[in-house]
Amino acid sequence: MSQPEPVPPLTSDQPATKRPGFLFRLWKELLEPIVFAVLITQFIGTVVGVDGVSMMPNLRHHERVFVPKYETWLHKVGVGNFKRGDILIFKPPAAAESRSFYGLWNYRPFLIKRLIGLPGDKIRISAGVTYVNGMALDAGFTTDFWKTQGCWDTQSPQANQATTANKGIVPDQAEITVPSGQYFLQGDNRTFTGSEDSRFFGTIPLRDVAGRAAAVIWPIMRQENVKYDCNWPGGDAATATTFSGKSVLNWRGLGRPAAFNTLPSP
Repeated sequence: MSQPEPVPPLTSDQPATKRPGFLFRLWKELLEPIVFAVLITQFIGTVVGVDGVSMMPNLRHHERVFVPKYETWLHKVGVGNFKRGDILIFKPPAAAESRSFYGLWNYRPFLIKRLIGLPGDKIRISAGVTYVNGMALDAGFTTDFWKTQGCWDTQSPQANQATTANKGIVPDQAEITVPSGQYFLQGDNRTFTGSEDSRFFGTIPLRDVAGRAAAVIWPIMRQENVKYDCNWPGGDAATATTFSGKSVLNWRGLGRPAAFNTLPSP
């Protein structure tokens, strides 16, 4: 019996694939996703958390808002402008507030407030009412809530002056004119200690604006009713409010209140 012929080993016409180098793998597995995420959040859109109650009742503590970043960059190069009534995220002056990161360095936390005055606008505040170019702003979108809570501030220096020297940053001024390239911002919380804003640290330059809050996207649901503690001493913002009532859908756009459309130009 003849022996079977040996089967020759299989061969491939394709050359062996070279394993990607270390730098290529570092880029694809680690750096590329990070760079892509940074580009998206800096130039397309990002999500920002609301920390505090300075924009009550329209924004609640720990809600999250969507910020279209491309809009901010367009405005900074001269395409379009922010408008009165927009809710802006910005970095306050260094003298306004700083926090320490485990004692290693200090940083300025971003704030969120409503744009009240544009460049050239004359701002005056009296008995809790804000006047823009001589016309009283109908702030019922926020003051109606504070009146029902019984803690609308009409007596303090910040309720009767455009800026107050209370914090030692700006002087007492009954009226101010917003400088070119800057904005006057004010929180919706109209209680005595409700908001630290342009009344305490002055106007904000466009370069320090991070973007406009366009919509609330989280949480998905929220309780319908909210009660504010008028005697809240500050500190843990969660203790300032209590909630009740049925749960309602929380997704909503943050449009400009109609009252801002009637304000005159400077």
